[in-house]
Amino acid sequence: MRGQTMTTAKHCAVLLILAAAGVAYADGFTVALLQMSPDGDNLEANAAKAEEFCRRAAKERADLALMPEMWSIGYTRPDPEQPGSWEAFRKKAVTKDSTYIRRFSNLASELDMAIGITYLEDHAAGLRNTLTVFDRHGAQVLTYAKVHTSDFKHMEANMVPGDAFFAGTLDTRNGPVEIGAMICFDREQPESARILMLQGAEIILTPNACRLDELRLDQFKVRAFENLLGVAMANYPGPHYKGRSVAYSADGECLVMAGSREGMHLARFDMEAIRARRAKSIWGNAYRRPHRYAPLVSGEKGQVWSRKDGNGKPYDASVR
Repeated sequence: MRGQTMTTAKHCAVLLILAAAGVAYADGFTVALLQMSPDGDNLEANAAKAEEFCRRAAKERADLALMPEMWSIGYTRPDPEQPGSWEAFRKKAVTKDSTYIRRFSNLASELDMAIGITYLEDHAAGLRNTLTVFDRHGAQVLTYAKVHTSDFKHMEANMVPGDAFFAGTLDTRNGPVEIGAMICFDREQPESARILMLQGAEIILTPNACRLDELRLDQFKVRAFENLLGVAMANYPGPHYKGRSVAYSADGECLVMAGSREGMHLARFDMEAIRARRAKSIWGNAYRRPHRYAPLVSGEKGQVWSRKDGNGKPYDASVR
Protein backbone atom coordinates (compact mmCIF):
# COMPACT_ATOMS: atom_id res chain seq x y z
CA MET A 1 0.00 0.00 0.00
CA ARG A 2 2.85 2.39 0.74
CA GLY A 3 4.12 2.06 -2.83
CA GLN A 4 0.79 3.01 -4.32
CA THR A 5 -0.55 6.45 -5.00
CA MET A 6 -3.80 6.94 -3.10
CA THR A 7 -6.08 9.93 -2.69
CA THR A 8 -6.44 11.29 0.83
CA ALA A 9 -10.05 10.08 0.97
CA LYS A 10 -9.18 6.52 -0.12
CA HIS A 11 -6.22 6.30 2.23
CA CYS A 12 -8.34 7.47 5.14
CA ALA A 13 -11.12 5.05 4.22
CA VAL A 14 -8.71 2.12 4.51
CA LEU A 15 -7.46 3.32 7.87
CA LEU A 16 -11.01 3.83 9.11
CA ILE A 17 -11.78 0.17 8.29
CA LEU A 18 -8.73 -0.91 10.29
CA ALA A 19 -9.78 1.25 13.24
CA ALA A 20 -13.32 -0.15 13.12
CA ALA A 21 -11.86 -3.65 13.19
CA GLY A 22 -10.16 -2.87 16.48
CA VAL A 23 -6.59 -2.36 15.28
CA ALA A 24 -4.82 -0.48 18.07
CA TYR A 25 -1.32 0.35 19.22
CA ALA A 26 0.29 -1.03 22.37
CA ASP A 27 1.34 2.45 23.43
CA GLY A 28 -1.53 4.25 21.77
CA PHE A 29 -3.78 7.20 22.41
CA THR A 30 -7.30 7.08 20.97
CA VAL A 31 -9.39 10.19 20.35
CA ALA A 32 -13.09 9.82 19.63
CA LEU A 33 -14.21 12.55 17.24
CA LEU A 34 -17.85 13.26 18.05
CA GLN A 35 -19.35 14.43 14.76
CA MET A 36 -22.77 15.32 16.20
CA SER A 37 -25.83 17.22 14.95
CA PRO A 38 -27.00 19.74 17.57
CA ASP A 39 -30.54 20.65 18.59
CA GLY A 40 -29.96 24.32 17.79
CA ASP A 41 -28.96 26.22 20.92
CA ASN A 42 -30.83 23.85 23.27
CA LEU A 43 -28.31 23.47 26.08
CA GLU A 44 -29.92 20.49 27.78
CA ALA A 45 -30.58 18.54 24.59
CA ASN A 46 -27.04 19.12 23.37
CA ALA A 47 -25.57 18.07 26.70
CA ALA A 48 -27.65 14.89 26.67
CA LYS A 49 -26.52 13.99 23.15
CA ALA A 50 -22.88 14.67 24.03
CA GLU A 51 -23.20 12.39 27.05
CA GLU A 52 -24.69 9.66 24.87
CA PHE A 53 -21.80 9.92 22.40
CA CYS A 54 -19.23 9.98 25.21
CA ARG A 55 -20.66 6.75 26.59
CA ARG A 56 -20.36 5.18 23.15
CA ALA A 57 -16.74 6.35 22.95
CA ALA A 58 -15.94 4.88 26.37
CA LYS A 59 -17.31 1.50 25.27
CA GLU A 60 -14.83 1.62 22.38
CA ARG A 61 -12.00 2.25 24.87
CA ALA A 62 -11.30 5.78 23.66
CA ASP A 63 -8.90 7.78 25.81
CA LEU A 64 -10.56 11.10 25.02
CA ALA A 65 -13.84 12.26 23.43
CA LEU A 66 -13.79 15.58 21.55
CA MET A 67 -16.80 17.72 20.62
CA PRO A 68 -17.17 20.15 17.69
CA GLU A 69 -16.69 23.88 18.23
CA MET A 70 -18.98 25.62 20.75
CA TRP A 71 -21.14 22.50 21.04
CA SER A 72 -23.24 23.81 23.95
CA ILE A 73 -25.18 26.03 21.53
CA GLY A 74 -24.47 24.11 18.32
CA TYR A 75 -22.43 27.04 17.02
CA THR A 76 -25.67 28.98 16.46
CA ARG A 77 -25.24 32.72 15.89
CA PRO A 78 -27.12 35.89 16.80
CA ASP A 79 -28.70 37.84 13.94
CA PRO A 80 -27.33 41.42 13.96
CA GLU A 81 -30.48 42.57 12.13
CA GLN A 82 -32.82 41.06 14.72
CA PRO A 83 -33.53 43.19 17.85
CA GLY A 84 -32.74 41.35 21.06
CA SER A 85 -30.81 38.63 19.25
CA TRP A 86 -27.51 39.34 21.00
CA GLU A 87 -29.16 39.48 24.43
CA ALA A 88 -30.79 36.08 23.82
CA PHE A 89 -27.45 34.71 22.63
CA ARG A 90 -25.69 35.96 25.75
CA LYS A 91 -28.18 34.16 28.00
CA LYS A 92 -27.02 30.84 26.55
CA ALA A 93 -23.46 31.33 27.85
CA VAL A 94 -22.26 29.18 30.76
CA THR A 95 -19.39 29.65 33.19
CA LYS A 96 -16.47 27.25 33.40
CA ASP A 97 -17.60 26.23 36.88
CA SER A 98 -21.29 25.86 36.02
CA THR A 99 -23.38 22.74 36.57
CA TYR A 100 -23.42 22.31 32.79
CA ILE A 101 -19.63 21.97 32.59
CA ARG A 102 -19.24 20.03 35.85
CA ARG A 103 -21.57 17.42 34.37
CA PHE A 104 -18.77 16.42 32.01
CA SER A 105 -16.15 16.43 34.73
CA ASN A 106 -18.27 13.91 36.60
CA LEU A 107 -18.91 11.93 33.43
CA ALA A 108 -15.19 11.76 32.63
CA SER A 109 -14.52 10.32 36.08
CA GLU A 110 -17.39 7.83 35.74
CA LEU A 111 -16.27 6.64 32.31
CA ASP A 112 -12.52 6.64 33.07
CA MET A 113 -12.10 8.68 29.87
CA ALA A 114 -10.99 12.25 29.19
CA ILE A 115 -13.58 14.60 27.67
CA GLY A 116 -13.12 17.83 25.69
CA ILE A 117 -16.27 19.93 26.19
CA THR A 118 -16.77 23.03 24.01
CA TYR A 119 -19.08 25.89 24.91
CA LEU A 120 -20.04 29.54 24.75
CA GLU A 121 -18.32 30.75 27.91
CA ASP A 122 -19.60 33.47 30.21
CA HIS A 123 -16.23 34.90 31.23
CA ALA A 124 -15.43 37.97 33.32
CA ALA A 125 -13.90 39.62 30.25
CA GLY A 126 -16.89 38.82 28.00
CA LEU A 127 -18.19 35.93 25.90
CA ARG A 128 -15.56 33.41 24.79
CA ASN A 129 -15.37 30.40 22.46
CA THR A 130 -13.93 27.83 24.85
CA LEU A 131 -12.73 24.25 25.25
CA THR A 132 -12.18 22.60 28.63
CA VAL A 133 -10.50 19.20 28.83
CA PHE A 134 -11.15 16.97 31.83
CA ASP A 135 -8.94 13.95 32.36
CA ARG A 136 -10.23 10.47 33.14
CA HIS A 137 -10.28 11.36 36.84
CA GLY A 138 -12.51 14.40 36.23
CA ALA A 139 -9.71 16.92 36.83
CA GLN A 140 -9.27 19.91 34.54
CA VAL A 141 -6.17 19.61 32.36
CA LEU A 142 -6.63 22.85 30.43
CA THR A 143 -9.18 25.48 29.50
CA TYR A 144 -8.48 27.24 26.22
CA ALA A 145 -10.35 30.14 24.61
CA LYS A 146 -10.03 30.59 20.84
CA VAL A 147 -7.21 33.07 20.14
CA HIS A 148 -7.87 33.61 16.43
CA THR A 149 -11.54 34.48 16.69
CA SER A 150 -13.23 34.79 13.30
CA ASP A 151 -13.33 38.57 13.47
CA PHE A 152 -14.60 38.79 9.89
CA LYS A 153 -17.96 37.55 11.27
CA HIS A 154 -20.31 39.57 13.46
CA MET A 155 -20.59 37.00 16.24
CA GLU A 156 -16.92 36.36 16.95
CA ALA A 157 -15.96 39.99 16.30
CA ASN A 158 -18.04 40.75 19.39
CA MET A 159 -16.56 37.99 21.53
CA VAL A 160 -13.35 38.08 23.56
CA PRO A 161 -10.38 36.16 22.11
CA GLY A 162 -8.13 34.08 24.31
CA ASP A 163 -4.73 35.54 25.13
CA ALA A 164 -2.53 32.41 25.15
CA PHE A 165 -2.10 28.82 24.02
CA PHE A 166 -1.72 26.02 26.54
CA ALA A 167 -0.31 22.51 26.68
CA GLY A 168 -1.02 20.12 29.51
CA THR A 169 -0.27 16.58 30.64
CA LEU A 170 -3.11 14.11 30.24
CA ASP A 171 -2.98 10.95 32.33
CA THR A 172 -4.06 7.96 30.21
CA ARG A 173 -4.19 4.20 30.73
CA ASN A 174 -0.99 3.94 28.65
CA GLY A 175 0.85 6.74 30.42
CA PRO A 176 1.03 10.55 30.10
CA VAL A 177 0.34 12.35 26.82
CA GLU A 178 1.06 16.03 26.27
CA ILE A 179 -1.96 17.72 24.69
CA GLY A 180 -2.72 21.20 23.39
CA ALA A 181 -5.71 22.85 21.75
CA MET A 182 -6.61 25.16 18.92
CA ILE A 183 -10.11 25.94 17.64
CA CYS A 184 -11.24 26.18 14.01
CA PHE A 185 -9.68 29.38 12.55
CA ASP A 186 -6.68 28.88 14.87
CA ARG A 187 -5.58 25.93 12.72
CA GLU A 188 -5.41 28.20 9.65
CA GLN A 189 -2.66 30.24 11.34
CA PRO A 190 0.65 28.33 11.42
CA GLU A 191 1.71 30.06 14.63
CA SER A 192 -0.97 28.23 16.67
CA ALA A 193 0.37 24.72 16.16
CA ARG A 194 3.96 25.96 16.21
CA ILE A 195 3.54 27.51 19.67
CA LEU A 196 1.88 24.37 20.99
CA MET A 197 4.73 22.25 19.63
CA LEU A 198 7.22 24.54 21.39
CA GLN A 199 5.24 24.08 24.60
CA GLY A 200 5.62 20.33 24.31
CA ALA A 201 2.28 19.26 22.84
CA GLU A 202 2.32 15.81 21.22
CA ILE A 203 -1.37 15.85 20.24
CA ILE A 204 -3.42 18.93 19.31
CA LEU A 205 -7.19 18.80 19.80
CA THR A 206 -9.16 20.92 17.34
CA PRO A 207 -12.90 21.54 17.69
CA ASN A 208 -14.26 22.90 14.39
CA ALA A 209 -17.32 24.47 12.74
CA CYS A 210 -16.80 25.05 9.02
CA ARG A 211 -16.73 23.24 5.70
CA LEU A 212 -13.47 21.42 5.13
CA ASP A 213 -12.34 21.51 1.53
CA GLU A 214 -9.25 19.69 0.29
CA LEU A 215 -6.95 22.67 0.81
CA ARG A 216 -8.02 23.07 4.42
CA LEU A 217 -7.50 19.37 5.01
CA ASP A 218 -4.05 19.55 3.43
CA GLN A 219 -3.28 22.59 5.56
CA PHE A 220 -4.24 20.67 8.69
CA LYS A 221 -2.10 17.71 7.64
CA VAL A 222 0.89 20.02 7.21
CA ARG A 223 0.38 21.33 10.76
CA ALA A 224 0.99 17.77 11.94
CA PHE A 225 3.91 17.07 9.62
CA GLU A 226 5.87 20.30 10.17
CA ASN A 227 5.46 20.19 13.96
CA LEU A 228 5.88 16.43 14.43
CA LEU A 229 2.70 15.90 16.38
CA GLY A 230 -0.75 14.40 16.00
CA VAL A 231 -3.78 16.55 15.20
CA ALA A 232 -7.43 15.58 15.74
CA MET A 233 -10.37 17.67 14.52
CA ALA A 234 -14.07 17.19 15.36
CA ASN A 235 -16.46 18.95 12.97
CA TYR A 236 -20.24 19.15 12.58
CA PRO A 237 -21.95 16.80 10.10
CA GLY A 238 -24.09 17.71 7.10
CA PRO A 239 -26.09 19.30 5.73
CA HIS A 240 -24.43 22.61 6.63
CA TYR A 241 -20.83 21.83 7.61
CA LYS A 242 -20.51 18.52 5.74
CA GLY A 243 -18.52 16.64 8.37
CA ARG A 244 -15.07 15.30 7.43
CA SER A 245 -13.81 15.15 10.99
CA VAL A 246 -10.20 14.06 10.58
CA ALA A 247 -6.94 13.14 12.30
CA TYR A 248 -3.35 13.01 11.07
CA SER A 249 -0.25 11.59 12.70
CA ALA A 250 3.16 13.27 12.88
CA ASP A 251 4.23 11.83 9.52
CA GLY A 252 1.13 13.21 7.78
CA GLU A 253 -0.62 9.85 7.73
CA CYS A 254 -4.41 10.11 7.79
CA LEU A 255 -5.71 8.09 10.73
CA VAL A 256 -9.41 8.67 10.14
CA MET A 257 -11.64 10.83 7.98
CA ALA A 258 -15.39 10.91 8.49
CA GLY A 259 -18.03 11.29 5.83
CA SER A 260 -20.81 13.85 6.04
CA ARG A 261 -23.16 11.93 8.36
CA GLU A 262 -23.46 12.13 12.11
CA GLY A 263 -21.30 9.59 13.91
CA MET A 264 -18.40 8.82 16.23
CA HIS A 265 -14.98 8.23 14.66
CA LEU A 266 -11.90 6.83 16.40
CA ALA A 267 -8.42 8.19 15.71
CA ARG A 268 -5.72 5.93 17.13
CA PHE A 269 -2.33 7.60 17.56
CA ASP A 270 0.83 5.52 17.94
CA MET A 271 2.59 7.60 20.59
CA GLU A 272 5.76 5.51 20.47
CA ALA A 273 6.09 6.22 16.74
CA ILE A 274 5.37 9.93 17.20
CA ARG A 275 8.03 10.23 19.90
CA ALA A 276 10.57 8.26 17.90
CA ARG A 277 9.99 10.51 14.88
CA ARG A 278 10.38 13.64 17.01
CA ALA A 279 13.67 12.38 18.40
CA LYS A 280 15.38 12.19 15.00
CA SER A 281 13.55 14.56 12.62
CA ILE A 282 15.08 17.71 11.15
CA TRP A 283 11.73 19.55 11.54
CA GLY A 284 9.84 20.74 14.60
CA ASN A 285 12.20 22.64 16.90
CA ALA A 286 15.39 20.86 15.79
CA TYR A 287 16.98 23.45 13.46
CA ARG A 288 14.87 26.59 13.92
CA ARG A 289 16.46 30.06 14.17
CA PRO A 290 14.16 32.11 16.42
CA HIS A 291 16.61 35.02 16.55
CA ARG A 292 15.81 35.64 12.85
CA TYR A 293 12.04 35.75 13.27
CA ALA A 294 11.41 39.29 14.54
CA PRO A 295 8.98 40.16 11.67
CA LEU A 296 6.66 37.41 12.90
CA VAL A 297 5.81 39.39 16.03
CA SER A 298 5.59 42.77 14.34
CA GLY A 299 2.15 44.35 14.07
CA GLU A 300 3.02 46.17 10.85
CA LYS A 301 1.36 45.07 7.63
CA GLY A 302 0.93 46.36 4.11
CA GLN A 303 -2.21 47.95 2.75
CA VAL A 304 -3.04 44.81 0.80
CA TRP A 305 -3.82 43.10 4.13
CA SER A 306 -6.21 45.76 5.43
CA ARG A 307 -9.63 44.34 6.27
CA LYS A 308 -12.91 45.23 7.98
CA ASP A 309 -14.27 43.24 10.89
CA GLY A 310 -17.69 41.67 11.30
CA ASN A 311 -19.07 45.04 12.42
CA GLY A 312 -17.87 46.82 9.29
CA LYS A 313 -15.05 48.65 11.08
CA PRO A 314 -11.33 48.63 10.14
CA TYR A 315 -9.78 45.55 11.73
CA ASP A 316 -7.07 46.31 14.29
CA ALA A 317 -5.50 43.19 15.76
CA SER A 318 -3.73 45.19 18.49
CA VAL A 319 -7.01 45.86 20.30
CA ARG A 320 -8.03 42.22 20.20
